[in-house]
Amino acid sequence: MKIIPGFCLFLLLIMSCKKELSPEYGITNDRVGKITRTTLINDLESIYVQDSLVNESTTKALGGQSGKIEVYEKGGEHLLSITPNTDSIAKIGNVRIHDPRFITQEGIGILSTFKDIKAHFAIKKVVTSLNNVVVFLKDSDLYFTISKEELPADLRFGTANIDVVQIPDQAKIKYMMVGWD
Repeated sequence: MKIIPGFCLFLLLIMSCKKELSPEYGITNDRVGKITRTTLINDLESIYVQDSLVNESTTKALGGQSGKIEVYEKGGEHLLSITPNTDSIAKIGNVRIHDPRFITQEGIGILSTFKDIKAHFAIKKVVTSLNNVVVFLKDSDLYFTISKEELPADLRFGTANIDVVQIPDQAKIKYMMVGWD
């Protein structure tokens, strides 16, 4: 009978441990899956050798710096959209997450809701645009876009500033991005 309390304590200990992030799909301030804040654009082909990269061809054709790069899994699943910075040595400026397997340590991903974001992060500010609101976090390079379609009808039109308390808990994430620029 003494085994049962010990076993319960063991299970409680295991369940209270933070989930280990997958190196392939984890999101931190300095990493999105296989890429880091210091990854060079030229290194993407070797990092995603098993996957497919699609470059925006118009910028390259005009002799400019590489445009947006789309990363697809071999099976066709859209993983990421990567935008280079504008420095002389091209690094990653922004990353848009498309695949729901990419999650933060807190378990937040593109299938999360605004309630999930509020529960795990401190919100720095909300910026209102014509069709969306962008939620920026304190002490994080991660930010979220929520469509105004997710807001109450009286807030959907116009560009009046929207406060964090006006966004419904069940609002879905339209875009999840990391900005290292």
